[in-house]
Amino acid sequence: MKGSFRKILPVVFSLLLVGSTAACLPDVQRSQRDGVADPGAAVPSSGGAFDWEMSKGETIHVMFNQHPYAEAIIERLPEFEKKTGIRVRYSVTPESNYFDKLTVSLNARNGRPDVFMTGSYQLWEFLFSGYVQELDPFIRDKGKTSPDYDPEDFFEGVLNGNRWNMKVGRPVGTGPLWAVPLGFEVNVLMYNRRALDKVGADPPKTFDELIETASKLNGWNGEGSYGIAVRGTRSWATIHPGYMTAYSMAGARDFQAENGRLVSRVNSPQAVDITEKFARLVREAGPKDWTNYTWYQVSTDLGAGKAAMAYDADILGFFQNVEGASKEAGNIGWAPPPLPREGAELGSNMWIWSLAMNRYSQNKDAAWLFMQYFTGKEHIRWGATEANVVNPPRRSVWEDSKFRERIKRMEGYRETFESVIDHSTIKFTPQPEFFNITTEWAAALQDIVIGSSGAGERLNQLAQDADVRIRRMMDRIE
Repeated sequence: MKGSFRKILPVVFSLLLVGSTAACLPDVQRSQRDGVADPGAAVPSSGGAFDWEMSKGETIHVMFNQHPYAEAIIERLPEFEKKTGIRVRYSVTPESNYFDKLTVSLNARNGRPDVFMTGSYQLWEFLFSGYVQELDPFIRDKGKTSPDYDPEDFFEGVLNGNRWNMKVGRPVGTGPLWAVPLGFEVNVLMYNRRALDKVGADPPKTFDELIETASKLNGWNGEGSYGIAVRGTRSWATIHPGYMTAYSMAGARDFQAENGRLVSRVNSPQAVDITEKFARLVREAGPKDWTNYTWYQVSTDLGAGKAAMAYDADILGFFQNVEGASKEAGNIGWAPPPLPREGAELGSNMWIWSLAMNRYSQNKDAAWLFMQYFTGKEHIRWGATEANVVNPPRRSVWEDSKFRERIKRMEGYRETFESVIDHSTIKFTPQPEFFNITTEWAAALQDIVIGSSGAGERLNQLAQDADVRIRRMMDRIE
């Protein structure tokens, strides 16, 4: 599939980015965090009525990650330019080096790009480097924001994934809005209907049932086929989809604030228990070369009929299930993530792609017109029905008859989405050491799965290492 959903950033980038952005906290950003006046981020009031042509004649620069969401925007740029009189210059970069290039550009503090694509996890580092403009002043100003924009139409958990007050230890959803969503992913169970029928099973509802069913499906489609695909590389991207979804539903937390300090909780009883179960699932029913598995291997194995099930982003199965897209197109279904404990609340950790504004932009009103146009109801609906905007972040689009028709042939897709969306958002505790800590978390998970360490012992070590990183980070920014 064209420009398909690349979610893996090289570990080397993660280390370089964290090393550069967390090393110091600029005075201007420290002032912003502490509520002191920040002239660079000031947004003058419009004092007038909203007009799409308010910035006519200006030019803005936009940086895109290579992605279907970017393709949908680029296709409709002529319409935006005609409507606003704003000229858009843009670049598209493959994700393998997109964030590297973006960080260099933002660090120049010359106002370019005016707008950029970002994941929510990356925002946490960009904020402490002073790169990002707060958006609430634009949304509140009736002269800057169209009356049709309707921010309440965004799913709450999706929009809140881009809110944070920059106080380490506080969850997302608190404080200012830093970006507006283009699309997102929830992590659920995907299955091959032929495989489940072969063993007379329904989609598992509990994690114990998942282990049992997945184990029965080893070899279901000949030599090399297996029960369930999950990610396994030594990367942050291994932790955030299925594993973090199961982890959070089990009642486990990554960190907890204690006496003004952030303390790791990756070795809590709940964390150890779900990690042991996840490791057992991989050992008994996962791919033999699990440590090499990224989102791409998970997706292609499901589409090729090699994996009977997958626990990952819902959109991976979506594109494999489109007619003609894969060998198993038409056989893939969706079910809620299996509950790891009795009484657990269904929900999912999220990945969110968004648009953010450079705090140093010299064309902020024009940049905001661009952002609201391409995250507005009309464009998101067009992208979800005419392009590849999956999942759309607006409630109204999910009620649109044309979009409903598009997803109708996807067995269980809508029902599964509706079962988790109200309790889904980013489940991690925001903090600038995210990429370092989750990469080491993935290494710990590898050790536990291959049996070189017990879950309790290895997670104790991970917790100690995480606490050291957090203490050093807090000492730098306080």
